[in-house]
Amino acid sequence: MSWRVRVIATPAVAAGFRLAGLAVDEVKDMREAGERLVAAEAQPDIGILLIEQALLDAVPEVVRRAAERRALPILVPIPAPAWGAGALDAESYILELLRRSIGYRVRLQ
Repeated sequence: MSWRVRVIATPAVAAGFRLAGLAVDEVKDMREAGERLVAAEAQPDIGILLIEQALLDAVPEVVRRAAERRALPILVPIPAPAWGAGALDAESYILELLRRSIGYRVRLQ
């Protein structure tokens, strides 16, 4: 069986993924994110689900935890473009992903 990649993103970010040839679910407001996540998980042919980090943060905790525990689709949060001083550096972002996946903070040296 071949797996598809699906993206859940805001309209501003969705255009770039569409140009790359990926299927995109546009979410116009944060409340819609949880519904789109549950709907995408129910599709048996999706192997990787890319979701904008801000949208994932807006999903209710119960829904997010259930999605993170599933083997498929693999849930991959993607950061929205940020050009300001508040943007995380790459190491901080990876450490936060590790903390979420294994449940505690890791210190890299």
